[in-house]
Amino acid sequence: MTSTPQQATPPAALTVTRVDGYAALRDYAAIGDGRTVALIALDGAIDWFPTPDLGTPPAFAAILDERHGGRIEMRPVDDFTTTREYVPGTNVLQTTFTTATGSVRLTDALVTGVAGRLPWSELARRVEGLDGTVRMRWSVTPGTMLNAASPWVEETTNGTVIRVDGVLISVRGDDHGPNDPGGQAVDGAFETAPGSRHIIVLAATNREPLRMLTPSLVDKGIDRTIDNWRVWSEEFSYDGSWPEAVHRSALALKLLIHSPTGAIAAAATTSLPESMAGDKNWDYRFAWVRDLAFTVNSLIRFGLREETHAAISWLLTTIREHGPELFVFYALDGTVPHGAENPEVPGWRGVGPVVVGNEAQGQLQLGIYGDLFEAMRLYVDDGNVLDTDTGRLLSAIADRACDTWHLRDAGIWELPEEQHFTTSKLGCWQALDCAVHLADLGQIAGGSARWAAERDRIREWVEENCWSEALQAYTMYPGTDKLDASILLHAPSGFDRGERMSSTIDAIIRDLGRGSLVYRYSGMEQEEGTFVACAFWLAGALACVGRGDEASTRMNDLVGLANDVGLYAEMVDADTHDFLGNLPQGLSHLALINAVITIDQINGTIGDTTTRD
Repeated sequence: MTSTPQQATPPAALTVTRVDGYAALRDYAAIGDGRTVALIALDGAIDWFPTPDLGTPPAFAAILDERHGGRIEMRPVDDFTTTREYVPGTNVLQTTFTTATGSVRLTDALVTGVAGRLPWSELARRVEGLDGTVRMRWSVTPGTMLNAASPWVEETTNGTVIRVDGVLISVRGDDHGPNDPGGQAVDGAFETAPGSRHIIVLAATNREPLRMLTPSLVDKGIDRTIDNWRVWSEEFSYDGSWPEAVHRSALALKLLIHSPTGAIAAAATTSLPESMAGDKNWDYRFAWVRDLAFTVNSLIRFGLREETHAAISWLLTTIREHGPELFVFYALDGTVPHGAENPEVPGWRGVGPVVVGNEAQGQLQLGIYGDLFEAMRLYVDDGNVLDTDTGRLLSAIADRACDTWHLRDAGIWELPEEQHFTTSKLGCWQALDCAVHLADLGQIAGGSARWAAERDRIREWVEENCWSEALQAYTMYPGTDKLDASILLHAPSGFDRGERMSSTIDAIIRDLGRGSLVYRYSGMEQEEGTFVACAFWLAGALACVGRGDEASTRMNDLVGLANDVGLYAEMVDADTHDFLGNLPQGLSHLALINAVITIDQINGTIGDTTTRD
């Protein structure tokens, strides 16, 4: 059992800077309650908070629209420096502001109830005076829901509320010095003293009645939320390498699990740019089959039974409801989203477009067959049993993989031009390999002889068509000299742990690597940042081919590239190490966890539950 991780050194004091009102993406920490996620900048401003659910149009979205997006502020009036850290073992954030006259501690939590998540969204901000005196100011300024609504403040018989379209928000506090409400905001100011205690609480619902909170009870709820997170962390089991990074990544993933359904969001945000040139902005508030498979790998290894079963059950139920075709991703409520919109919003630091929805939904991505079957194999190998309906469903999907593996598709990177992508073929190989394994265990019935034959045909096809003697590497697709870092996933999958994979790793390091960081595929250096997950995939692949020392060196470097509270975005600029893309990014944290698991399994530190020879 892993003890609650402690930081070896106190957090460093940081000076807050914004550019045109926008904080750097590296400056954000995240809190959540199983329904939504709020992003908090170093200066205490909550610049992203869709409430009450992650998919709700965001009432607070200053991260995408500094002027009209809306934010929740809490900061000293005078100049200050900041230190911050999560309460150990939790997703509750504590920020210490230090001014020339004193210091205060701000504790931020999305509050959970006695029996788990609350039926409404409840944000609590507690300020405690530590020493001296500090003048504090706060404001709750909702935005336009990405230019779709106009907020207003209303005095009701039971208190002041803010309405933004169907979202209803109450703002209350204790010893918080409120001003008379304005037309579209609520604000106030107070001064701290040693031992003083001040609290601001928000409750939110969407097209339903609103619970008006008692601040003193919410204050107690912060401590209950800390206890709830610590209970979860006590159940978390990992005794391997880089335990603090693994534990923080597991906590980050927990933020992305949508507790009402068990779905897992790919990231908490939309439209944060992968390139400062724009045009690479996407909405990741959906559940990708690929990410769920990687998450199940981690959850099983950590002994987290409830989240594992919920994710598997949600996925199977959703596939049956919307099948027989397997979609690339689904909405967090299990529906199938369609299309995307581009609201007239400037985007982070003016880098647009802002996107609601994701056009990749209609793509053919053959790799998801492997993702689905890997998740089911892991679930069964963990000692669980598949029901008859699931067995029939998987049998039919395995047959579908046999029939479609030879088609062109959009690939793992969701590209507009379809090709015979190597990793797509290997996803089908992985699916059929897992299907044979499940059939041998008696978990699914069907044509296992055919599945084995087609699996072997895929291997032969890849070895014949996707290997370049000139490059000494597997290529992105036949007939090209482009390289693709996603091939690294198929060292842990068991497809190749030999000389060809080792040589491919060398080619990827040479052509796609920048220090310990890695671009997704050839040509991306001029278009976007390095992809965090690819860098961790490379570390795991190195371990699989017997290059453990190199794997460990890279892991040490990559763990050091997290932000001050241990979070990762989707991408990192190779030169400045600035964050790019949506955050916190589930795939980045999943890749870290699975790389560590793979390295420790290869080293014999932990038992082998997720990889095959």
